[in-house]
Amino acid sequence: MTLCDLQPQVVRIALEAGTAVMAVYASMLTPDEIQHKTDGSPLTQADLAAHQVIARALARLTPDIPVVSEEDAASQVHRQPQGRFWLVDPVDGTKEFLARNGEFTVNIALVQNGVAVLGVVVAPALGLAYWGATGLGAFRQSPQGIEAIRVASEQGRSGRALRVLASKSHMSHETQAFLNRLGAHELMQAGSSLKFCRIAEGSADLYPRLSPTCEWDTAAGQAVLEAAGGSVLQLDGTPVRYGKPDVLNSHFVAASTSLSQLTSRSRSVAAP
Repeated sequence: MTLCDLQPQVVRIALEAGTAVMAVYASMLTPDEIQHKTDGSPLTQADLAAHQVIARALARLTPDIPVVSEEDAASQVHRQPQGRFWLVDPVDGTKEFLARNGEFTVNIALVQNGVAVLGVVVAPALGLAYWGATGLGAFRQSPQGIEAIRVASEQGRSGRALRVLASKSHMSHETQAFLNRLGAHELMQAGSSLKFCRIAEGSADLYPRLSPTCEWDTAAGQAVLEAAGGSVLQLDGTPVRYGKPDVLNSHFVAASTSLSQLTSRSRSVAAP
């Protein structure tokens, strides 16, 4: 199946997983419904319900492509630098889920030879879905309908402060130091992989992530952002890639254009 064939099917699967998540979200969580993983991060019944929906549906859709999910430790063996695999975070932003602020997402990405070539990000509590694929562009579904999205243009960035996203739950000292080195900027906050999507739709410009993330946290959002004309680069200027020996990502910057162009514009806005 081509990316064009797969994309609408994967959007449907992510929306179905979002429905499963919202069934849990609609009820008050009790302490015995919240488990913790070995790293101390929270795990809810929503994570498990979404995982089951996605894993079963993808296995039916593409039985020849393995599914790697955050909630299935045994699946990690399929996370390889060559070949194809689905990379899934059933609920990204569990802390946002538990805080009941709505800014959690369902993430599904297709990785091919280390590159996230297709991504779907659904924010079920916000009624939003984003998707994009190599060569197909990026799209957003909201209560108003479906529309193509694109990162902010140079003209659109003219004359205003740089809009910089930071994590609500993971503001590190390194990230704060990075922000301090920028010129004039407006600090915005968003949870989960919505940060990639905010840049993809043109409502933000830059997202520095200088604290730990795992591959399943970023793959779907990166695919959407790159399909919308943006980039997700490590600090050495190379793209974030997948199927690495270590599931942890290096520090990176997601942006609508090159960091040098953005910071140059930011400083020019700040100049008297």
